[in-house]
Amino acid sequence: MVKKGNVKFGMKFLYENLTVNEGGTKTMRKISKEELKQILEKHKIYITTSGKEGERAYLNRADLRGADLSGADLSRANLEGADLSWANLRGAYLSRADLSRADLSRANLSWAYLEGAYLEEANLSWAYLEGADLEGANLKEANLSWAYLEGAYLEGINLEGVNLRGADLKEANIKEANLEGAYLEGADLKGANLSRANLSGAN
Repeated sequence: MVKKGNVKFGMKFLYENLTVNEGGTKTMRKISKEELKQILEKHKIYITTSGKEGERAYLNRADLRGADLSGADLSRANLEGADLSWANLRGAYLSRADLSRADLSRANLSWAYLEGAYLEEANLSWAYLEGADLEGANLKEANLSWAYLEGAYLEGINLEGVNLRGADLKEANIKEANLEGAYLEGADLKGANLSRANLSGAN
């Protein structure tokens, strides 16, 4: 069992040239550590000035594998299709961020703020989300297989068609969530609050 505060992920930050597939098409953007620092600084100003200054973070399709983004403010950032596998996002602010189709497998998202985040078709398999706040987030058709969500706040979120196979949802607040067609085989829902949740077609 994974305990709070004891999770250790490989945090080696990888940045090389753009990844190229067999067809020669550039698929992921490589971001250097220094470039990422500058993007985060500009985005912080953008958030604190309500968009009057600074610049919104556009990290869509960025290769951020293993990046240490703990406590970072990425609210409303564009991270669509980004590779954040093994990333440390503990306590990060990701409210209303676009994380659709992002790879967050094995990422540490414990106590992260994900209110209203867009996570459609995101890969969160084996992700660590203890205590994370996902109120109002959209995770339609996301992969949360074997994810650790003990005590997570999932009230009113869209989990339609989500893969929750083997996920740990003990004591999670899933009140009024939409779990229509969700795959729940082997999920641990002990003590979870499922009042008024939509479980039609779930299996």
